[in-house]
Amino acid sequence: MNNSVFSQKERNIIILIIVIVLGAILLYATRGLYAAFLGTSIMYTLFRPLNIFLIERWSWPKPISAITIIILSLFIIILPFLGIGSMLVNKVIELQEDRTWINKIIETINSFAGDKLGKPDFLKEQLEASAAYLGGMLTTIVGGAANIFLEISVMYFVLYFAFTNYRGFEKSLTHYMPFDEKQVTNFGTELKNVTYSNIIGQTIIAIIQGACLALGFVIFGVSDPLFWGVICAILSFIPLLGPPLIFVPAVLILLSQGQTWQGVGLLVWGFGLVINIDNLLRMIVAKKVGDIHPLITVVGVIIGLPLFGIIGLVFGPLLLVYFLMAIKIYTTNKRLSLKKETLEEKL
Repeated sequence: MNNSVFSQKERNIIILIIVIVLGAILLYATRGLYAAFLGTSIMYTLFRPLNIFLIERWSWPKPISAITIIILSLFIIILPFLGIGSMLVNKVIELQEDRTWINKIIETINSFAGDKLGKPDFLKEQLEASAAYLGGMLTTIVGGAANIFLEISVMYFVLYFAFTNYRGFEKSLTHYMPFDEKQVTNFGTELKNVTYSNIIGQTIIAIIQGACLALGFVIFGVSDPLFWGVICAILSFIPLLGPPLIFVPAVLILLSQGQTWQGVGLLVWGFGLVINIDNLLRMIVAKKVGDIHPLITVVGVIIGLPLFGIIGLVFGPLLLVYFLMAIKIYTTNKRLSLKKETLEEKL
């Protein structure tokens, strides 16, 4: 005999409330690891074909395949990223210790702006206008670097078990997703395309743009071409807007120092070559693997930087694209449900 004070429906509601509360607590407790989980999704998508190839075609043991992929990704993704981060930190420290040449450049540009534009405090005004925003953004980015090793460790821990049990991992995801089999397949294809487009495609674009700008700096006599080429490559994840943030100030510095032909040459080089490389390569990437609209990328970067730090340049746009993909699937489901209800009513 059942003496429970709750009906079956009431028990189900109570259990659902408990699940929601516990889920909210878990989400709050793991809020510092969202980047690790998103990184796991991205890395799994990128290296899934290689993992399946090693296991099913070459008959590698699953743990060996997973460890090999982890080591490979460390060398081609993580270590270069950490190396670039270390170079940036060292450069920032160097600039903080010796601000003489920065002040000299500011005075030179202000003098040039005063003579040519009638605005003697041109650069000072621009710096004051953007100092608060950039200061807060840089603090967020540097602060995000503090958890990078924890996030990498968690990412690889989850990734190892995902690769060693990839069939069960994918089956579980499919089982708990509120999509039918066809939608899951379409979702997986779109997920792969946008991930490849934003990671592989955008990385190739960034490297080529950074190399071209560094070459331009060498040709037109701008100091530290390698460093500024790396900065340009990072900012290239912001389509159209990124590279000009580097070469336009360099043009102003050259012009203010009386190096007119070098300044004009670098301006033409930047807008004529560096910017158009982005447009050309983006078209090629769109044809090969898929495209992400520049507006989505810019908005994603704005969202991603405060959330994830410097890796938000990559994670932000992807997170926004995944969100839009989920909305697309929801609207498709909604349309199918309405169509099914209409047919049932007619019958």
